[in-house]
Amino acid sequence: MRDGGERAFVALGANLGDREATFAAVIARIEREPEMHLIGASPIYETPPLGPPGQPAYLNAVVELRVWHAPGALLARLQAIEAELGRDRSQQAERWGPRPIDLDLLLFGDRRIELPDLSVPHPRLHERAFVLVPLASLAPELRHPVLGAAVDELMRAQPDLDAVRVWRRPPGWPGGPKATSARLVTRPGAGD
Repeated sequence: MRDGGERAFVALGANLGDREATFAAVIARIEREPEMHLIGASPIYETPPLGPPGQPAYLNAVVELRVWHAPGALLARLQAIEAELGRDRSQQAERWGPRPIDLDLLLFGDRRIELPDLSVPHPRLHERAFVLVPLASLAPELRHPVLGAAVDELMRAQPDLDAVRVWRRPPGWPGGPKATSARLVTRPGAGD
C-alpha cells in the first residue's frame, strides 16, 4: 500500500435483491479502485428497516478504507458505485425507502466537513445502532469528531441495540479485526 491517504469509514446497507451479492460487488469495485484500499470489513448484520412500512429487512456493514480522494470526490465515486448496482438517487426515489444499495460516508479521518451534498461525520451516525454496531466491530475506540465520545460508548447507548443481529458470513467476505455481536453487548449497569 502506498503512503499517505486518509482513513475513511463507509456504511453499506441493502434491502432489495440479493443483498449478499450486492455487498460482494461493492467490495469488488472498491478493490479495483486505484484511489481506495480496503483495510477491513465488519461482520454483516441484519436490521429492521427505517422509513416507510412494509419494507424487507436490511443487511448492514461498515468498511474501513485508506483513500487518496478528496471527500467530495470520494462521495461521487461511492454514488457512482451505487448507480452501477441499481441505486436510484433521482428526485422520485423515496426517502428512506427500499434500495438495492446505500453507501454512506460516515467518517473521513477526524475531519468535520460541511458541503452542500456532504456532511461528515454523518449527521445521524450517533443515532443509528445499525451503523454503530458494525463500526464498533472495526474501531470501538474511535472518537466521534464532534461529540468526542468513543464509537463503543455511542453504540452501547442505543435503545434499539437488540434489533441488530449478526448475519451469516458469506464466502469470501473480508474480515475485520474482531466481531461485535449486538446480542452479546452488555450495557453499563445491565445485570447489576
